Amino acid sequence: MKFSEELVWRGSIKDKTFENVSYLDEPRSLYLGVDGTADSLTIGNLAILMLLMRFVAAGHKVFMLIGGATSLVGDPSGKLTERELKSAEEINHNTQSIKNQVESIFSKNVSGHPITFVNNYDWFKDIKLMDFLRETGKYFAISDLVNRDFVQTRIDQSGDGISFTEFSYTLIQGYDFWHLYKNHGVNLQIGGSDQWGNLLSGVSLIRKKENAEVNALTIPLVINRSTGIKFGKSETGAVWLDEDKTSPTKLYQFFVNSGDEDLDYLLKAYTFLSKEQIDELVARHNANPAIRNGQKELAYQVTKIVHGQDKADVAVKISEVLTGKFALSDLSNNEIDQLKKEINFERVSLNSSVIDILVSVGLAESKTEARKFLKDGSISINFNRIDNEIIDESKFSGGLALIKRGKAFKDTALISL
Repeated sequence: MKFSEELVWRGSIKDKTFENVSYLDEPRSLYLGVDGTADSLTIGNLAILMLLMRFVAAGHKVFMLIGGATSLVGDPSGKLTERELKSAEEINHNTQSIKNQVESIFSKNVSGHPITFVNNYDWFKDIKLMDFLRETGKYFAISDLVNRDFVQTRIDQSGDGISFTEFSYTLIQGYDFWHLYKNHGVNLQIGGSDQWGNLLSGVSLIRKKENAEVNALTIPLVINRSTGIKFGKSETGAVWLDEDKTSPTKLYQFFVNSGDEDLDYLLKAYTFLSKEQIDELVARHNANPAIRNGQKELAYQVTKIVHGQDKADVAVKISEVLTGKFALSDLSNNEIDQLKKEINFERVSLNSSVIDILVSVGLAESKTEARKFLKDGSISINFNRIDNEIIDESKFSGGLALIKRGKAFKDTALISL
């Protein structure tokens, strides 16, 4: 299928300023902007990185704008309250970390050097206020800006108002598009659907200032269809692409636990699998959903895209051990070391008290609670339920044991003699 047809099939198009999607079949120079609000992107951001890599594979020239300047201002989109301004040092750290992260993901999945990085601080640091107001501000009508959704949200009763600093953000982003158009021939900007208003600012500015045709495209925000919550949130917060924040195993587990109703949707958005592969995988999954083959393949593909095949393979193996499908003895020393990073780990003495261990590794808040769990039959060691309060050597395998409360992945600890 044509590139534009693939994007429609994958559900990658929401808003656009061009009428016919075949516009995307011609080689374009396009950019995506990312601010340094944190030192890592999340799996919510990964959806648009996937789109960016698809553009590369289709022969488009791709730029990524790291917002060193816009990060100093703060994007009001999707926020009911004013963002806390970050220091220049923190933003520098965050933008460099994001650049390194994106480069790493692209290098694993796209051959050559397909992406050009730019930082809007490089041109904004020398722009004088009066010049910006005369050369950019005069092209924006206040009436149009006030009617933008993100402004209306902030000034009505559900919002907290909006400062001039954040109000000006959309003008700065519009200038970015103009700068890239003038200096690099960029004629298309992409972003999440919550960025639609900001994308229109650049399109409008270039059309008025240069009498030139440029366009914008957004993708739908990825939503957990069972909860309606923006995708990328878990019980412990955001799911990050940085393995020090969210390990490859936890990333893998997050997708393994995704809902059946999301499977087809997520496979299209988050993998490079073809239509034929996805259709076949979904059909096999629907024939026996309890096995979760579809979610496991989705999880493996995403973990491989973000962290590479070796770490994805380790994530699968550790997950199989933590769900009782493989034994601890099946793990190599390096994999055991990785497991220690995934769950609480503690050395114990022979004939230690199960009650003390449960409290020590965080599976119970108190000895009273630990005794209740033990009495209720909630505690297992190496997936064998126990009811006695003393652990003897027979419960260990190679000096190691998994102690678990209930069935949840997160309620497991590793102990060793």
